Amino acid sequence: MFKRFFNISKSNVNAMIDRFEDPIKMTEQGILDLKKDLNAAMQSLAQVKAIAIRTRKEAVAKQRLAQEYEDKARQLLLKAGTGSLETAEAERLATSALDEQTKRLAESQHHSQEAAGHETMAKDLDTKVARLRSTITTYDNELATLKARAKTAASTKKINGQLASIDTSGTIAMLERMKEKVEEDESLASAYGELADQENTVDKEIDLALVDKTPHASVQLEQLKQRMGIDG
Repeated sequence: MFKRFFNISKSNVNAMIDRFEDPIKMTEQGILDLKKDLNAAMQSLAQVKAIAIRTRKEAVAKQRLAQEYEDKARQLLLKAGTGSLETAEAERLATSALDEQTKRLAESQHHSQEAAGHETMAKDLDTKVARLRSTITTYDNELATLKARAKTAASTKKINGQLASIDTSGTIAMLERMKEKVEEDESLASAYGELADQENTVDKEIDLALVDKTPHASVQLEQLKQRMGIDG
């Protein structure tokens, strides 16, 4: 079943990827299906092991019972030897006990063969389950790596697309126009500043011409001398 599944998956994987929009989700679903198969296989393995254990116990029990019949036959013959039981009767019963021993030995051998077969089957299933579990672990690890790579690739693709769509020439031209506009505004501001300085200079000249240039300190000094009676 596992071999068939993997062969089908291997042969159809490219076609399946083309049909599905999201290969990652498809892969996740495939791994989930494998995990379900693993659970089913483990249940089958447990059942086969249980049968093998039970059959082996039955073989041991039949072997033990056969030994008990042999012991009973011995006891019967011993009783005949001591005279506590008639020889003919002891031999008849001992023969019956040995017949039962033979049957139980045959049954024990049959159960042992069945147990060996189930144990071989369980061992084979155990190997396949271990292989399937290892495969799922490998797929899980690879899927995690592919998810990370897919995310990185998508981001890189987006960034490269954005870079490719940028109009470099248009951006440079816009920057040049902005630079020219700023330089024009700076030149105009400087010109307005010079005109303002010229207007302020004219106003200062006018105000200065109207100011009384008589030295106030000298007038005050003459007045003080007159009050003190000092001449010249």
